[in-house]
Amino acid sequence: MSEEGGSRLVALIDGAPLPDEEAKALWKEFSAHMDEHRGDMAGFAKKKGWHSVVPEHRKGKAVLVVNTSAAPAPPKAPPRPLGKPAPRKRKRS
Repeated sequence: MSEEGGSRLVALIDGAPLPDEEAKALWKEFSAHMDEHRGDMAGFAKKKGWHSVVPEHRKGKAVLVVNTSAAPAPPKAPPRPLGKPAPRKRKRS
């Protein structure tokens, strides 16, 4: 997804940009679906076998963000090294 020049229609599948022509074709298909099924982004994603499709606006470009699977769980906090106690709260006097 080049930020300067290029198409104003961009598509990302799992974070990877599609070539301009493929992005335009996907946007055209998405738009046709949305014209027939207003607000049904989940239906379009399901039809394509994807988890989600969300249109966004980024730096002057229309970006269709596709996730083909459920988002990974947020990372867990790293464990404290052994032998190191948890930080204590100070008592106020």
